[in-house]
Amino acid sequence: MKLKYALLTSLLISCSTLWAEPSNRVFISNEKDDTVSVIDLKTNEVVSTIDIGERPRGIGLSPDQTQLYVAISEEDAIAVVDVATLGIIKKLQSGDDPETFDVAPNGHIYLSNEDDAQASVIDTKTGDIIEVIPVGIEPEGVAVSPDGSLVMVTSESTNMIHVIDTAQHKVVKNILVAARPRGLAFSSDGSLAYASSEVGNEVAIIDTKTLSIIKHSAIDVPNSKPMDIAVSPDDKTIYVTTGRGNSVAVMDAKTLELKANVPVGKRVWGVDITRDGQFLYTADGVSSTVSVVDTSSLKTIKTIDVGKFPWGVVIDD
Repeated sequence: MKLKYALLTSLLISCSTLWAEPSNRVFISNEKDDTVSVIDLKTNEVVSTIDIGERPRGIGLSPDQTQLYVAISEEDAIAVVDVATLGIIKKLQSGDDPETFDVAPNGHIYLSNEDDAQASVIDTKTGDIIEVIPVGIEPEGVAVSPDGSLVMVTSESTNMIHVIDTAQHKVVKNILVAARPRGLAFSSDGSLAYASSEVGNEVAIIDTKTLSIIKHSAIDVPNSKPMDIAVSPDDKTIYVTTGRGNSVAVMDAKTLELKANVPVGKRVWGVDITRDGQFLYTADGVSSTVSVVDTSSLKTIKTIDVGKFPWGVVIDD
């Protein structure tokens, strides 16, 4: 009887962790003041600031959304934050200069080491780097497919997307794209991937079965330098931050037709979208602000002051 009770208790604890309620907050990494700003989704106000470490950039959540991960580039580490308490739990060694990363369904972190032309894989349970994978020069964007079978990494100076098979932890395809690729995102079913190219001012669609580009298009926005990408929950629209274009380009996810261009702050980089697809949050680097975009009206409805040079955005909702 005691054994059954213990097993039941363990199961309930596991389920409560798995089904942890979201905090309904937005987390912003501020590259030049070594902090993370915490924004309440309901009020769109900054409710806390975390002193996170030197030069925070990439930011993401654990699969159960109980832990926040932040790449602190100058410390060659990933800071792990308890989402409930906002306290730093530990720092994981990451290899040189971690920049962008994504978290796989099994909890592993796949990250780009910009200075070393490699991608590293961190087991977040043990804290060990379990694999180092050579990629192109100046790796930047990283995205894990929804089922965790593929990882894509952009290399800015090689002008390629490197496709990694997570079962082998090997590059299985190199895809040539327009100059200086930056952001990556998958559709919800993982059948398509989207890549932005900053200097080439282009977005490409990749078929993940054939691992080939099926469409690419320039972004007809003044001064556009495409950066990060968010995909709408219904997979019909992609939202691309335009960097020096100071806007979010709204594009048809199949045709890449430009549907709208929404002005936001200066030198916009990171973007994330709420689970219901209603709002976008963008990190406006030079403005030191976050813009809130209503996807129905395609207008910026609020501008929030955060730390210096906001870089990454992740929403816990």
